Amino acid sequence: MDILGRISTTKEHLRPAEQAVATAILADPDAASAATVASLAREAKVSQASVVRLAHSLGFSGFPDLRVSLTQELTRRTLEREQSGLSHGRLDGDDSPGDLIGKLAFHEARTIEQTGRLIDEEGLVRVADAIAEGRPTLLLGVGASALAASDLNQKLQRIGLVSVFSTDTHMQLSLAALAAPASVVIAFSFSGRTAEVHRGMELARQQGSLLVAVTGDPESPIGRAADLVLAISAREDELRVGALASRMAQLAVVDFLFVLTAQRRGRDLDALLTQTRDAVRGQRL
Repeated sequence: MDILGRISTTKEHLRPAEQAVATAILADPDAASAATVASLAREAKVSQASVVRLAHSLGFSGFPDLRVSLTQELTRRTLEREQSGLSHGRLDGDDSPGDLIGKLAFHEARTIEQTGRLIDEEGLVRVADAIAEGRPTLLLGVGASALAASDLNQKLQRIGLVSVFSTDTHMQLSLAALAAPASVVIAFSFSGRTAEVHRGMELARQQGSLLVAVTGDPESPIGRAADLVLAISAREDELRVGALASRMAQLAVVDFLFVLTAQRRGRDLDALLTQTRDAVRGQRL
């Protein structure tokens, strides 16, 4: 994951002083890339040791190492925007419709590309293999994450697989409580902290089901509760519009997983798709 995405994702797991440094970096990455340990500590109103500890928490040898990575990322992002004809990535009140469309298209395409680089390929294959075997699939998700869960549910049903999803969160919990040991339970939550989704996973675990989390934070409660984590990359702070980036990242994972699963269905796939197309052909005007 890129450095700003990593800071945003891990921020809630940090000590309060380290959170203050993370907030200062996210608020003005350009200033942070040129800051010293002392100046960033003053900006965040913490000790210099807290700045160094944040760097270590993020896996860097020290703040200079973090600053180099941040500078490289900002340079890469500037080049990407120049290639797309964008001056910056945030939505402004005076943006023209063309500006808005360009920024959204750029950011969503970048989110999908980053998710493709970040995704655990081995884990993705394991989940696809389990579903393709015909194991029943239960999908969990609330809000924007419910859109991704619903999309995967429809896709799997379309190729003759047993898949269940309900927009009613109480029904999701009931279905989780009835899950079989052979079930594959896929939980969608960008934050990894959706209480209903976490509860559904707990209920399914009691039944011995395989638990899969699609989340932006592998260290979140939902990430830790899963047997397999399909991590997504999405940074919503850049555009200041909630759920846009996370929704696109989750839908990308849905497509990755569905195509792999469909590939494993082999010779039956064309016949199944033809049958479902024929079933609705007469409903078109």
